[in-house]
Amino acid sequence: MHRFLILSALVLGTTLLGPVVVRGDDRNHHERRYYDRDRRDYHRWNGDEDRAYRVYLQEQHRDYRGFDRERQEQRRHYFRWRHEHPNGTLFKLEVR
Repeated sequence: MHRFLILSALVLGTTLLGPVVVRGDDRNHHERRYYDRDRRDYHRWNGDEDRAYRVYLQEQHRDYRGFDRERQEQRRHYFRWRHEHPNGTLFKLEVR
């Protein structure tokens, strides 16, 4: 009887925690969007945007700092730079 209660509690606990774990994992796959008020458009923060941001930081001789932690003026400066450097000029197409 004691084993049955322990097993029941374990099953109930995993049943209740399952959706929380899945929900937390889902949140990491969503892209963030940042508004560029000068151009009045949004920038989706995905893998390409992060790569471009790293190129920008390298050109500016700055260490990496998460874009979400940057001040508004730094973000505006990056957005101006980004509009002058589209993906085609930043990333060479990979030939397979």
